[in-house]
Amino acid sequence: MKNLLFICSRNQWRSPTAEEIWRKNPNFNTRSAGTSPKAKKTVNSADIRWADIIFVMEKKHKNRLVAEFTRMLDHKTVHVLGVPDEYKYMDPELVAELEALVGVYLA
Repeated sequence: MKNLLFICSRNQWRSPTAEEIWRKNPNFNTRSAGTSPKAKKTVNSADIRWADIIFVMEKKHKNRLVAEFTRMLDHKTVHVLGVPDEYKYMDPELVAELEALVGVYLA
């Protein structure tokens, strides 16, 4: 079973949506977090250690992870999905975009 970590800024719309989508798949454990100190759940070193694959919504999220967790990311796969911050939680368009983008890496 693979551990999938989804990251956005405030852990409010995009990453919780991705977590919810992939939680339903019995092949994966999922978590979500944000890079902002104001995130509902801020990403920490335990999350990075736990994750087999990390998905970030934007390049700036990867840059923040690299800045904070440089060595911990040495043997981790981090994918930048390129999902803009223009959706609400479980927005049907967001769900479809995440299924398509993440699905490519998990197929």
